[in-house]
Amino acid sequence: MNAVLDFLQLHIEMVYIVILSIFLGIEVISRVPAVLHTPLMSGANAIHGVVIIGAIIVMGKAESDNYLALVLGFLAVILGTLNVVGGFVVTDRMLEMFSKKKSK
Repeated sequence: MNAVLDFLQLHIEMVYIVILSIFLGIEVISRVPAVLHTPLMSGANAIHGVVIIGAIIVMGKAESDNYLALVLGFLAVILGTLNVVGGFVVTDRMLEMFSKKKSK
């Protein structure tokens, strides 16, 4: 417990930034109209490709006996891939709603 408190005391500015960014994010997201929510979320999900690249780099730099880094990197790759694919699927479905229907 003392280690956590020492870390917080050393990095108090970082803690303030995280807390303020949480409040700012909540405020910004709550003011987004419902019409724009789906396109913004699908775009944000697609940006998570950066997470995949970072996870691959972490897994590549991890030592072979560091199982925690390898497992966390693997999970980050899997979850990031699911998020990216989901973002593209949602975007595709949304764009289909606005396309002209084929007449029979």
